[in-house]
Amino acid sequence: MGKYKKYRIGKLLIVLLAAGSLQLTVYGEENTDVFVPGTTVNGLGISGMTVEEAGSHIGNFYSNEYQLTIREKNGVTETIQGKDIGFGIGLPEGALAEILQKENEAGRVFGPDTDNSYRVQLENTYSQEELEARIQSLNCISGSNIVTTRDAHVSEYEEGQPFTIIPEVRGNNVYPEKVAQVIQDAVAAGDREVNLEAAGCYYQVQVTEGDERLKDLCDTMNRCREMEITYTFGEDSEIIDAAAICSWLAGTSDGEIQVDMEKITAFVAELAGRHDTAGTARTFRAADGREVSVSGAYGWKIDQAAEAAALVSMIRTGQSQSREPQYSSAAALHGGQDWGQTYVEVDLTNQHVYMIKDGVVAWDAPCVTGNQARGHHTPAGIYTLKSKERNRVLRGAKRADGSYEYESPVSYWMPFNGGIGLHDANWRGSFGGNIYKSNGSHGCVNLPPKKTGALFDLVYVGIPVICYH
Repeated sequence: MGKYKKYRIGKLLIVLLAAGSLQLTVYGEENTDVFVPGTTVNGLGISGMTVEEAGSHIGNFYSNEYQLTIREKNGVTETIQGKDIGFGIGLPEGALAEILQKENEAGRVFGPDTDNSYRVQLENTYSQEELEARIQSLNCISGSNIVTTRDAHVSEYEEGQPFTIIPEVRGNNVYPEKVAQVIQDAVAAGDREVNLEAAGCYYQVQVTEGDERLKDLCDTMNRCREMEITYTFGEDSEIIDAAAICSWLAGTSDGEIQVDMEKITAFVAELAGRHDTAGTARTFRAADGREVSVSGAYGWKIDQAAEAAALVSMIRTGQSQSREPQYSSAAALHGGQDWGQTYVEVDLTNQHVYMIKDGVVAWDAPCVTGNQARGHHTPAGIYTLKSKERNRVLRGAKRADGSYEYESPVSYWMPFNGGIGLHDANWRGSFGGNIYKSNGSHGCVNLPPKKTGALFDLVYVGIPVICYH
């Protein structure tokens, strides 16, 4: 058969065959809303179709046949069908109308010598909700044959049994979030296949049973079965035996022994409960021989957070050792009278101050404490001297006009409880007795000026100050 000849279409299109036969096809002006014969878009024929018909035809073709194949471990495959996720492929808005317009403007020419094929970038659409549901139903995520990958690790503690290395397990569990992202990206791009293993979606063994660090950890944990930790508190001590230590072990991770921090924290809290004295009531023998009960912030107090961390570090060595706890507050010595043999005592009842040095009264003087009638009490308790200062002006609360309720220059200032301290009071002519009941201080301990300098020389920052009734 000879070649077709092309003619422009007016009212009538005539195609003459070289063989002399005549075929007449009518494409008059009334047919300008359909595509000419031989028109294709991305290889699909749309001849004689309207823009709407061509758009539907292209969309249906891709939507009905789209399928994503998911390649998994061991040759397993799963699929997601386009129809199950509302998958559709469409042309950009106006693309088909633009093609038809070009054909009309070109005179609606067609034939073997005319290229009426077009390539257009397609746009994918699908239901995100339906796709997510389909992903979650995949066997690789929610199937019954999933084997969890596990690193080699040290066995859990069993009384009387050594720790051993449990070999790794090479399973087939995936990272669900990563699988979902890989599949969503593939569907959005219109890809027909994804390989989960190549995309790094499977958990990988990080530690094998031959790992030298794991072997070392196992050896250290077995040494824990023979170690002891001794806590010392002056002359007293407590021993943590191997059974207790091993019961706190929780395997290994990130190259080091792991412990049960709840158990460690609970133990340290119990230790503090048995040995802390700060804030507890203690019996004090006063200079006049009386026994009184005193309490206060002074005393031993274990820093529980720091000690828990230190205990974990000791356990990880696998070595027996002795340790004194880390304290947030310390006293002079351990025992019932933890303020030691050198301290200042303030007898609030008898209005007298004593400086005890090495168990002996080294200085004493009458005093005046807080004014009871006005509610300016000097609180009882065990404190420590915070500082020593010479030539200080003591001031009361500041008034609205900038002045102070009082201003009292003193030569010796020795605070021990906030703004309460020991100091000379040259405005007083007498001390002791019942002066404090109606003419006392604002809470400080007033001392005779001629005696205060000697006390100032004897005391030091940190010395216990014991106030009692």
